[in-house]
Amino acid sequence: MRELHADTGYLLYRLGLRSGQLFNATLQQSGLRLRHYALLRFLATAEGALQRELSARLGYDPSAIVGLVDDLEKLRLAQRRPSPDDRRSRIVVLTEAGRAFLRDTDEAGQRVTDELLAPLDPAERATLHALLLRVAEDGLS
Repeated sequence: MRELHADTGYLLYRLGLRSGQLFNATLQQSGLRLRHYALLRFLATAEGALQRELSARLGYDPSAIVGLVDDLEKLRLAQRRPSPDDRRSRIVVLTEAGRAFLRDTDEAGQRVTDELLAPLDPAERATLHALLLRVAEDGLS
């Protein structure tokens, strides 16, 4: 029988958990968690998104998106606006405070990545990232 660490899927799962734990610890003072950060990061690359689009793109349950956006609105990091295409729908957009928050957390995010990938040299990190992107583009689209 194979040992547990011979299973690549399990290793990815464990590393994902560890990455989330480290990143959540850095976000703790702000009252946010990695799920909030991921939503903000997505909004930083878009001109706004419908909540159902956020759910599909991030892989979160639609009811979880509502709560996350509520949290971000309370902190003035994001806001809901009427959709220009459909006045009955609301889009979620990043505020200037949300952009500032992301800029302020970039360094902390890099520290988490550096800690997690400390055993790898820069070339190995680049290779790992490229391979994970390939897998993610195929499996998470």
